[in-house]
Amino acid sequence: MPSEDASPRAVPRDRAWFDALFTEHARAVHRYFLRRAPHDDTEDLAADVLATAWRRREDVPEGHELAWLYRTAGFVLANYRRKGRPVPVEELPDDVDGTYAADPADIVVEDDELRGVLAGLSARDRQVLLLHVWEGLDGEGLGRALGISRGGAAAALSRARARLRDGWRDRVEA
Repeated sequence: MPSEDASPRAVPRDRAWFDALFTEHARAVHRYFLRRAPHDDTEDLAADVLATAWRRREDVPEGHELAWLYRTAGFVLANYRRKGRPVPVEELPDDVDGTYAADPADIVVEDDELRGVLAGLSARDRQVLLLHVWEGLDGEGLGRALGISRGGAAAALSRARARLRDGWRDRVEA
């Protein structure tokens, strides 16, 4: 008797599937890197993510493709920073702690006051807020990008927002 997990996919993971994934999400992946890496390298980094999606197409969760791509992009970016050049990700680690510690995405924020408040947050809080605000993820998509449950993502977003509010209030009152 087949298990419940053995149900057939709605769409086969063939070239047409990948073409649709590329058409729908390549621009978002590219923008992710434009905000976080040197502009000369963004196309190569985005290509690494999409190549990983093709190689690991059976691992990409149906209905949560963009969240999976953002999570993969985070690992590609961490490898790029560690080694100074883009490196394809063959296997994604389960633990993401520390991979965003040096994320320069908050550097592009124009407001010095806001940049100061963001700098006072933990790397994880900045990651949660930027994935939510810049990449438009929430709920299950945010959870998948962070590698945690939907409830965990909602709690992390709530805590990050509260810390941002507290940091802003402290800065304004100072």
